[in-house]
Amino acid sequence: MTDMTAVPADLNALKDLLAGLDRRMSALEATMESELSAIKEQLPEDKAAIIVFSGDLDKMIAAHIIATGAATMGLETTLFFTFWGLNALKERRSLEGKNLAERMMALMTPTGSKELHPSQMAFMGAGAAMLRQMMKQKDVASLEDLMALAKEMGVRTVACEMSMEVMGVRHEELREGVELGGVASFLAEASKARVSLFI
Repeated sequence: MTDMTAVPADLNALKDLLAGLDRRMSALEATMESELSAIKEQLPEDKAAIIVFSGDLDKMIAAHIIATGAATMGLETTLFFTFWGLNALKERRSLEGKNLAERMMALMTPTGSKELHPSQMAFMGAGAAMLRQMMKQKDVASLEDLMALAKEMGVRTVACEMSMEVMGVRHEELREGVELGGVASFLAEASKARVSLFI
């Protein structure tokens, strides 16, 4: 004969066991969600961050070819121009309000992309003319076309404020559409980027 008083006790124990399992599953799910969220934060995003330090024509062309290629592949791309790279962003030369060193720097550095020289075989301007002519013959886009294309594709162009201060470059000397930013803002982008380059 079955003991009827034992049945409710067994059911209650089973209910307690199931409730305990539910609590453990909920805690495990919360832990997994937290760990997955932490992993996702560490994964790179669809971004490319390129520091353009060089003011050499050939390296500037390479930077813009890579930037437009990255944008074509769907990467949110930022070009961060610093020191000599700033020369490509200049549209005009201004001496007003600058001290002697800043005026000398302005006079000795290129004003805009068309005055840049290649890193090798500059030959007092002949090297740049020859390189541009060879690119034209091979139907390769000019630096100016690449810069326009990058802007059209949404590539961000950021000028380093600290470098501008050091080299005496004023915001009004830069071409339209150039953003100003510091190292911290670039590093915030680069730390999440799939591609990070120094040119």
